[in-house]
Amino acid sequence: MLFKLSIKNMKKSFKDYAIYFLTLVLGVAIFYMFNSLDSQQAMLEVSQSTREMIQLMISMLGMVSVFIAIILGFLIVYANNFLINRRKREFGIYMTLGMGRRQISKIILIETILVGIISLVVGIFIGIFASQFMSILVAKLFEADMSEFTFVFSKDACIKTCICFAVMYLAVMIFNTFTISRYKLINLLTAVRKNEKVKIKNPIISIVIFLISAVILGYAYYIVTGGIYELNTADKMLVPILMGIVGTIGVFWSLSGFILRIIQTRKKIYLKGTNMFVLRQLNNKINTTVISMSVICLMLFMTISVLSSSLSIQNSLDSELEEMTPVDVNLYKTANLPESYENTYTGEIIYTTEEQREDSRKPVSYTLESNGYDMNTLKDVIEIPIYAIPKWTLEYSLGNYYETAKAQFSMLMYDTPEEIIKVSDYNKIAKLYGQEQYSLNDDEYIVLCDFDNMVELRNQALKEKSTIEIEGKTLHAKYDECKSGFIEMSTSHVNTGIMLVPDSLELKEEWKEEQFLLANYNAETEEGKQEIENTLIGSGDTEFIENIKEKGIELEGYSKISIREASKGLATIIIFIAIYLGVIFLIASSAILALKQLTESSDNKQRYTILRKIGCDEKMINQALFRQIFIFFMLPLGLAIIHSIFGIKFILSMMAALASPDELLPSVIATAVIIGIIYGLYFLATYMGSKNIIKEEE
Repeated sequence: MLFKLSIKNMKKSFKDYAIYFLTLVLGVAIFYMFNSLDSQQAMLEVSQSTREMIQLMISMLGMVSVFIAIILGFLIVYANNFLINRRKREFGIYMTLGMGRRQISKIILIETILVGIISLVVGIFIGIFASQFMSILVAKLFEADMSEFTFVFSKDACIKTCICFAVMYLAVMIFNTFTISRYKLINLLTAVRKNEKVKIKNPIISIVIFLISAVILGYAYYIVTGGIYELNTADKMLVPILMGIVGTIGVFWSLSGFILRIIQTRKKIYLKGTNMFVLRQLNNKINTTVISMSVICLMLFMTISVLSSSLSIQNSLDSELEEMTPVDVNLYKTANLPESYENTYTGEIIYTTEEQREDSRKPVSYTLESNGYDMNTLKDVIEIPIYAIPKWTLEYSLGNYYETAKAQFSMLMYDTPEEIIKVSDYNKIAKLYGQEQYSLNDDEYIVLCDFDNMVELRNQALKEKSTIEIEGKTLHAKYDECKSGFIEMSTSHVNTGIMLVPDSLELKEEWKEEQFLLANYNAETEEGKQEIENTLIGSGDTEFIENIKEKGIELEGYSKISIREASKGLATIIIFIAIYLGVIFLIASSAILALKQLTESSDNKQRYTILRKIGCDEKMINQALFRQIFIFFMLPLGLAIIHSIFGIKFILSMMAALASPDELLPSVIATAVIIGIIYGLYFLATYMGSKNIIKEEE
């Protein structure tokens, strides 16, 4: 009998629980999709380094999934609480007819199990098909060969999903049993007539709290945009985070205390149509959902910030990749090795051999040829020395601006010698790279820098002091600002400073810091280039690599292929984790708002009935409901958008080497589309569901 009753209850309440069921299904589907990538990646034809990147992404997604499971668990319990409260009168009737709390708990247990099984089956079914498209997306982002693509079902992802959601449903069952055991019959039967107690707040106190909260938020925004100190430690970051949370709660707590009073003074607005009804309903809602609205606002803030920033980073990496990898390979080695030196990372004293010291004084091509490498596999070869004068450090370059720079950027290594290159050597590289070439008089120098933060710092220094004295010779900066340029390939603009000096400047042999070589592969096909890559800087045990390892020669290098693979891997890992977190936060926020509104509509059916009795037609009532739900959804989103403006700026400043502000607009538009679709669907579903509820007869 209890089973049949549970089935009837589910059929009867399907419209009420549609959003709850939809949220469960979406949660299961997304959880399965992102945890099934380990099965999908096996069929992708990629290089070993790319495969390692994919494996790293899968591992990171696995760790993120634990956090996601906790978020979904809280969402399910939170949503279930609203649904249980919605059925208080029903449970009271059961108890009046002689049913005990244990039997009621069994009914809810059966319903929870049925909903869990159905949502798992439907969610996994959707997830299985959606995961195939996820595989295509992974292959596209990693530029993998999809010729071996087949339809894949991930047994491990399915088991993991079932276990995680089974634990969540178990928590819901325990919560329901505990809740039912505390109910009293009189409270259940009169629940439909009870409204949440609303305490009228003093408008003066509310205005004061609002202003204080606004000041707290403004100060937090000021801190994260670099107004006070550099946020380079966890404790420093914690301050604006806590201020943001407190300020957000304060804003929502104070809103209901004075907004209604202010609008009441504008009689033409307040008394027009159903505005009086809508405003009072909203006032009560905000007053009783301060914490919920604050949590939803903060979750939406995280969604907007994470999605926008990650998409901006991904777009920035993609757009700069071609520009920053103009040739196939860069090779370099330390010049003028001493007999011994200290390892920077371990502090260990390293002793060098005569052979190593002799090799360090020769160009990179000497190392290649003397160790059996065929130079015919390379073309467009350019070799230059890079110098470092002990006296010419970053501190010396900054001059009088040093103290100001140190106070603002304390982590920079100001005692590090600057990289120095003769202008003719740089022009050889610039010509091959397609960059601007320069000329210098005998008493001039140029600063090359394209890393945004360092450009600002160096420009200020050049305006204050542009004269350098080296070995009795005075050099003046040709320009009072940095020029854009680089010599080493990278994923983005990270050159913090290169000094171009005239060819006439005598640079001592002992000042040579690095031997540098760049070249293109002498091959027409991608397969041919990959073969040269594997021989020259690959991870395989080739004869050339074995020879230099035996001699202890530290020849370093990076190639266009490896940089592209690393860049694609980094961008893909960032964007996948961001989408995973962002979509879950967005679904959770939307679902909580929707369930809260549906419950409110159910509790307030009598009020809409009164509107009909006093002459409001269905069009006016629907408009009132629409405005009420629209404002209820927009309040947390509006404050979240304001938070995000400063949050995104902070994230981009922290990851300046990876992201460019120029790429922010497309990312914001893409984020707006994602939020508009998901948030909009929940809004429309809530409106339609609420409209159906207020039309129901008592």
